[in-house]
Amino acid sequence: MCSLEHEAAVVDEMEQLTAHLRTQIENTKRGEGFEFEDDEEYAKLKMENTKLKHRLAILNKAIVAEENSQGSPSAVVTQYASAALPTTDSEMISITEHITDLFTKAIAVAFPQLAGTSAIISPVSATTPKFGDYQCNSPMSLAKTLKASGINKSPRDIANEIVKHAAQSPLLDRTEIAGAGFINVFIKKDYAVSAISNLLRYGVKPPACRKQRILVDFSSPNIAKQMHVGHLRSTIIGESICRLLEFLGHDVLRINHLGDWGTQFGMLIAHLEDRFPNFVTESPPIGDLQAFYKESKKRFDEDEVFKKRAYNCVVLLQNGDPNSIKAWTQICDVSREEFQKIYDRLDITLKPLGESFYQSRMKEVIKLLESKNLLEEDDGRIIMWPGERSSGIPLTIVKSDGGFTYDTSDMAAIRYRLEEQKAEWLIYVVDSGQSTHLQNIYRAAERAGIFNPKIHRADHVNFGVVLGEDGKKFKTRSGETVKLSDLLDEGLKRALDKLLEKERDKVLTPEELKAAQESVAYGCIKYADLSHNRTSEYVFSFDKMLEDRGNTAVYLLYAFTRICSISRNCGEDFSDLAKVLDSGATIELDHEKEWKLAKTLLKFPDVLIKISKDLLLHTLCEFCYEICTVFSEFYDSCYCIEKNKSGEIVKVNHGRILLCEATAAVLKQCFYILGLKPVSKI
Repeated sequence: MCSLEHEAAVVDEMEQLTAHLRTQIENTKRGEGFEFEDDEEYAKLKMENTKLKHRLAILNKAIVAEENSQGSPSAVVTQYASAALPTTDSEMISITEHITDLFTKAIAVAFPQLAGTSAIISPVSATTPKFGDYQCNSPMSLAKTLKASGINKSPRDIANEIVKHAAQSPLLDRTEIAGAGFINVFIKKDYAVSAISNLLRYGVKPPACRKQRILVDFSSPNIAKQMHVGHLRSTIIGESICRLLEFLGHDVLRINHLGDWGTQFGMLIAHLEDRFPNFVTESPPIGDLQAFYKESKKRFDEDEVFKKRAYNCVVLLQNGDPNSIKAWTQICDVSREEFQKIYDRLDITLKPLGESFYQSRMKEVIKLLESKNLLEEDDGRIIMWPGERSSGIPLTIVKSDGGFTYDTSDMAAIRYRLEEQKAEWLIYVVDSGQSTHLQNIYRAAERAGIFNPKIHRADHVNFGVVLGEDGKKFKTRSGETVKLSDLLDEGLKRALDKLLEKERDKVLTPEELKAAQESVAYGCIKYADLSHNRTSEYVFSFDKMLEDRGNTAVYLLYAFTRICSISRNCGEDFSDLAKVLDSGATIELDHEKEWKLAKTLLKFPDVLIKISKDLLLHTLCEFCYEICTVFSEFYDSCYCIEKNKSGEIVKVNHGRILLCEATAAVLKQCFYILGLKPVSKI
């Protein structure tokens, strides 16, 4: 894509040429020294002027779009430079985006009245290679658009015009028009060889994108309560989203919005004072914080004297009483230590920034809302309507007793995140039940002038609940919510049983067995979650997770280990891939299965770009499974290492070994984003 400065220079030049042609035409009409031999020449010049004006309009529109995207980050949230090929080896090309840009420009040139209409490009299933590698379906919809404006043109004729005006590309081998007007696009093998060679030489790189400061709010357990299966999805999905965005080069803030404030801390502090009266000088040995919480809650519900004390403790805490702050801090510290044990096991990185952090900022946001006359009294409480008055559900900014609510803290948080942390894009990884609440927060923040949809983006990454195999909400046999630590322990036990069943303990060292156990256990739990569309519920089943066939973590991890072992077993050194390439080893792609595998690997940037737009990670899981199944076809059909009857290696196909290494490299990057930890032996 041309830079803004270059486009502006082209526009200036075209404006001058258009003005010159217009002068010629006008002077000719008046007979002032410019004459044409006949009317045909005059008509030709006039037509040229019309074409220039159309082209000028297209360029001006492109400049406006680019200016808007530069000045308004959310105008095009992730602006990928797909049309231009990378000038460095630090980028991979999204073929879909590249072809989309080529054909979008071709549509604008062929049909100026349709300028700005994006081409519709989709990859073709690998099972139907005769239809090309990618397909443009735009002619059908464009025919309807043109017909509505009084122009009758068949989709096939439109397809011909698009192909005729499409610019040359080093990625494309040829295009074919099929059926009613489908444009089949074929990729050049030379490009694929070059792209995969670069991947091997420089590593797996992200596609180019406009870098942003992005805040991801995920996990968010409550202090004094143990993490349970309900926190699983937010924690796993949020971590993978962060890893994806970080790989794309964004500045990502990982925030754990802990529930560490509220009236419940009054009863916890009062109970702490009774159980551990020396808490000010000695750290209280709270072993089971969940049991501690239940004890205090029971007293709160049954003992009126204790309840009164608890309310008084809340007031003392909110007023900054040193002993109350000390007790609160100790309770929070115990909780955070327990949370961190879970995060360490799942390899999760988070910065805790709980509700308590926003206490002073809540007062400030109330002053802001008051100054804009957005607050009103309602039966003793102070409320704010997110949109027009009396539409939707109002936010409760101040309760009738003078206390604050989740609405207040979330308004303070969104203001802090946008104005002080300078985030451009907010991602809340919270269950689907919070959808209405978050929409109200976004709308209220916009009404208050805090959130500007022209320069900010906010996404609610919602997800369904985890179900047991009985189809009901996942609980223990006694009906209690499943603790996350217990779930992970059970995963470790099941994974070890599976490995012992396969007699892996006889070929692996104790250290290798432990690494394989953790890789399988935690990997299958994460992958089972991420491989389902997050907006849907899913059934949690260890038996299905641990299957080594189909789209499961176990199958992928085994496949990855086998792929990595090929180069190790070939008898040659493939540790330095750049050196292997420099020695003359080349990727051929002559066999149909080699070509199919190469084209599958080149979809990697397309997949990342799609996920960065819709934040649906199951697409990446499907891509991993596709790679493994296509690789299996390749390996069954194309020998990499040839041996004689006695088992001696007689030939090594270096190009195919390089394809194996490229496959492993792409899978490894996908695994990292998904939070899977592959091991060298399994």
